Amino acid sequence: MRTVSEINTLIDCGLGKVPCDLVLRNVKLVNVCSKEIYETDIYIKGKRIVSIEPNAKLTAEKEVDCSGLYALPGFIDGHVHYSSSMINPEAMAQVIVPQGTTTLVVDFMEIANVTGGKIIDVMLENADKLPYRIAIAVPTRVPTAPGLETTGNVIGVEETRELLSRFETVALGEMAPAKILKRTDDNIQKLCDALNMGRVVNGHAVGCTFQELNVYASAGVTDDHEPVEWEEAINRLRVGMHVLIREGSGARNLKMFVENALKLGYSFENTLFCTDDKHITDINEEGHINHNVNLAIELGVDPITAISIATINAARYFRVDHDYGSITPGRFADIILCESIEKVQPKIVYFEGRKVFEKDVMPVAKIERVYPEWVRDTVHFKNPITADSFKVPAPAGKESVTVNVAELVDDQIINKWITAELPVKDGLVMRDPENDIMKFAVCERYGKNGNVNVAFVKNFKLKKGALAYSMSHNHQNVCVIGANDEDMAIAVNEVARIKGGLVTVIDGKVIASMPLRIGGLISEELEAKTIEEQLKTMNESAKQTGCTLPAPFMTLSFIAHPAIPDLAPTDMGLVDVSKQEFISLIVE
Repeated sequence: MRTVSEINTLIDCGLGKVPCDLVLRNVKLVNVCSKEIYETDIYIKGKRIVSIEPNAKLTAEKEVDCSGLYALPGFIDGHVHYSSSMINPEAMAQVIVPQGTTTLVVDFMEIANVTGGKIIDVMLENADKLPYRIAIAVPTRVPTAPGLETTGNVIGVEETRELLSRFETVALGEMAPAKILKRTDDNIQKLCDALNMGRVVNGHAVGCTFQELNVYASAGVTDDHEPVEWEEAINRLRVGMHVLIREGSGARNLKMFVENALKLGYSFENTLFCTDDKHITDINEEGHINHNVNLAIELGVDPITAISIATINAARYFRVDHDYGSITPGRFADIILCESIEKVQPKIVYFEGRKVFEKDVMPVAKIERVYPEWVRDTVHFKNPITADSFKVPAPAGKESVTVNVAELVDDQIINKWITAELPVKDGLVMRDPENDIMKFAVCERYGKNGNVNVAFVKNFKLKKGALAYSMSHNHQNVCVIGANDEDMAIAVNEVARIKGGLVTVIDGKVIASMPLRIGGLISEELEAKTIEEQLKTMNESAKQTGCTLPAPFMTLSFIAHPAIPDLAPTDMGLVDVSKQEFISLIVE
């Protein structure tokens, strides 16, 4: 928030009446407003930039010679969830700041489904101490699919309105098409409030026809991060929506978008970058938003354009470009200093005028905290979970049955609806390991109804054992996939014992587990390296089951998402996502 005193101080500094705090001399400034690069000095007072004039007759208390270094604005991730990265806001700093990210636009919907909207205050407790900025996208999918899933909490119209009014808020979080196309009053009111308060509205238009997309946009939805095919992407641009070009762990869409846009001559003006869901291991191995920038450049995008997508494009879209997104007077001094713009790897990072990273060192104090107990104990089964919980009875007298199956799509989070003939033994529907069809189940974890729903999934590539996870978008019930019912039961019960997390079981033994006690979704470890090592251990343990997916637990968490086509087995039944209604598991 601006103050009269701050503005007067900036004016005095700009007029040379009082010294600035810092000047970065001889930088090669990447000016994303004028789309040029030139040598100049950057004068900073407090958190903001005073001047970028090459020959300014100003003074500063401290001077840093940046000869040979490019100066880029801090990068903006336009859509991200802490829960998918499994990392808390404090530890996240150690991962993203060295990659040059200084702003996250965070949708807290996953953990809000567990705890309600009050979790946002808990997650933002140390926001003013962090070396990066948290902008809020107010969750709309709490729940995602009312009547089709069991969740821990609900965020209604009044609470949404209060969250929209917060100064940190920039958007109404991703609104599922069904909530608009079916015109439930509460959701239309949330949409109306957001638009009237000047907030943009995030979309999630998976599977929409072009006509539905027109309706979606006419209601006020202004962006989408879900295009996985070029036709989907260009249709969003045609109806005036912005496209968030996603490059995460489970969904990688950047190559598709960039190659087609360059080939067909389309502009990147209405695009920005996001990760959406990206594991800490992937961030450390390949980068964060700088990875999106570098990959785009590698594919042929001009460096200034790629950098603009990651900075000013995002800031303008979220209507915060008066505060950040460019290295220009009056904006926050979020600055990346690097040796090359062909492959951006930060050497020094400034956030709001203070140095927060230099040469693998973060010269800012690590933040200690303990999360409240009500956040740390959220996995409770109403009834005992046993191997019998996962039995699927077949119609009497059948030797085989036709079953609706969710076939996973490589490198995407969507699935394809197929049918398969599965064998029946002793009156029970069996797996088909030869065709990679395994049992998948969702166990209600709020102690409300004890639901356990079993479905069949193809292409998870698991050969033995079981994997379980207390994150299942967005209802966050415990999901499990396994080659036998006994290992599935052991895995699910271990998730409850550790109060949420990841578990791998083989031959009746827990071979690896990773506690995620913050809502059963996020680690309370404050050292990012510890979280990374634990996740690497879990991914290695998944390989022992025969699973070769690059992000097995990320993939597992999306199978039961009732807004991701085609099928979603929630705790209440098998959902036809396009129609938002239940269908039978067994085809009669």
